[in-house]
Amino acid sequence: MTFEKFSSYLSRLEETTLRNSMVEILAELFKEATPSDISMICYLTQGRVAPLFEAVEFGLADKMMMRAMREACEVGEDLVTKEYKQLGDLGLVVEKLKIINSKLKKSINNLKVQDVFEKLREIADLSGSGSVEKKIGILSGLLKNADGLSAKYIVKITLDKLRLGFSDMTVLQALALSTGLTMNETGRKKVRELKDKIEEKYNVRPDLGYIAKVIKEEGEKGLSAIQPTVGTPILMARAERLSTGAAIIEKIGKCAVEYKYDGFRCQVHKSGNLVEIFSRNLENTTTMYPDLVDGVLNEVVADEVIFEGEAIAFRPETGEFLPFQETVQRKRKYDIEKKALEIPLKLFAFDILYLNGESFLDKPFTKRREELSKILDKRDLILLSEEQEVSTPLRLENIFDEAITRGLEGIVAKRLDGTYAAGARNFNWIKLKRSYASKLDDNIDALVMGYDYGQGKRTGFGIGDFLIGVYDKKSDMFKTIAKIGTGLTDDEWKSLQVKSQKSKVKIKPTLFDVDRLMECDVWVSPQIMVVIKADEITRSPVHTAGREMEPSKSGSAFSVKTPGYALRFPRLVEFRNDKRPEDATSVEEIMEMYGLQKKMEIRG
Repeated sequence: MTFEKFSSYLSRLEETTLRNSMVEILAELFKEATPSDISMICYLTQGRVAPLFEAVEFGLADKMMMRAMREACEVGEDLVTKEYKQLGDLGLVVEKLKIINSKLKKSINNLKVQDVFEKLREIADLSGSGSVEKKIGILSGLLKNADGLSAKYIVKITLDKLRLGFSDMTVLQALALSTGLTMNETGRKKVRELKDKIEEKYNVRPDLGYIAKVIKEEGEKGLSAIQPTVGTPILMARAERLSTGAAIIEKIGKCAVEYKYDGFRCQVHKSGNLVEIFSRNLENTTTMYPDLVDGVLNEVVADEVIFEGEAIAFRPETGEFLPFQETVQRKRKYDIEKKALEIPLKLFAFDILYLNGESFLDKPFTKRREELSKILDKRDLILLSEEQEVSTPLRLENIFDEAITRGLEGIVAKRLDGTYAAGARNFNWIKLKRSYASKLDDNIDALVMGYDYGQGKRTGFGIGDFLIGVYDKKSDMFKTIAKIGTGLTDDEWKSLQVKSQKSKVKIKPTLFDVDRLMECDVWVSPQIMVVIKADEITRSPVHTAGREMEPSKSGSAFSVKTPGYALRFPRLVEFRNDKRPEDATSVEEIMEMYGLQKKMEIRG
């Protein structure tokens, strides 16, 4: 496929505000793509040249880009600066320059997707002395040989400004549709069913390019061969929540109970002497934890293995575990060795997903636990999480009390015959935490959707309040649950403004479901995750989380049938960098928490 043709699809995606239209445009693109192009196309639509879990960045600033544009378009600095001030988008600037400079038509070549992808990957891989000049040279050559539309998207991709507003789930649905299915009434059901099958495998191999290539080459039958592989993180399983030991035993019967440590969730991949550690949001954090890497190499007896655990800081003199606020200081890119000595970590391993060529995802928990215990040797830094089998609510509650006494978050109860549900939340794991064991006071993981301009003192910050949302998996949409205008420190307001500037977009993303009364002055792409605490969950007709609409009597509009859910007195706890937007608290969880809250009110 030519890059010009690909760019025409990007333009159509950028112009649409309807999610279903995005699915259809992507499906059309995937149908037209060749098997050799489709992986590259998937990565490029995300503004990348690698899967999300590979830390590949272009490292190009606006000034570097403007220089490459000047060289490619043979224009002066003043003209580029003038157009940038007027248009505010370097992608639009280069497109305009290419159009108005008729001399450049002679140098335009029919660039292929592969040509551009390989050059962009070369730019991303360059580092060290002289790399800036080399990057500018390669980019200038690309832009010189590109038509206006292609140049626009080359610039947007390399500056991380491609904001198409769809999620990985949208791509998976489009892949299902691209197999030849239709979106009529019968076809929609088949698309949903195939999308669910693709998603199940995507949770095991969350690499859109790889999944797309399998679908393109082998169709649905190719999915069965997709298995875990060392070096590609598996989307982590999540736990449901219940409020009492009795409810847990009633739900899953005799179970294994483990302490819930308040640290970093880590997925460890080991192949020979190579160790990689991934976070919950698929970030490769290996370089941050050299002590854990050494621990894995010295204490884990396996040629190839993928296992999970929770890393928590401890005080070497006493062995006492430290609170999350101190553990979180280990997540850094600088002074790593120094901080590792100041705040050492232990990793409590609690599950094994793959071992020496064999997937353990479908094996029962008891078998996974048995194999995990076998591969841990010295158990100095890499420990086996404490576990007890429990069959009575009283014993379970006693273990919970012990966990709280030790300063831990709570407990996780695991179904003995339960499999590992990659990327999913179900009752194979159930968490009981202090916050909702006494009253509904659990934190909410939310997505920042947009903000309004500040007034008074906040004029200097540029933000007066910000809108947050939770995730509705059924519709693949983010639904609003609160607007927050108080409770942040000056530094937090400034930090939010900086983060928002990097991800702001011109129009509301198609994944956002927002009532007109909650519209924002500025929208941001789904990237910024925050942890929110609130006094309680209430019902609200202006928030869309859990809201149901019905046609009005006139039939010309819709009215609220069932109010949505909202947070009362919400306040920011922290920014959450280790979760993806799709890992936000779900609408379903909010409904469950609201139900638990009501039960507590009745008991009180």
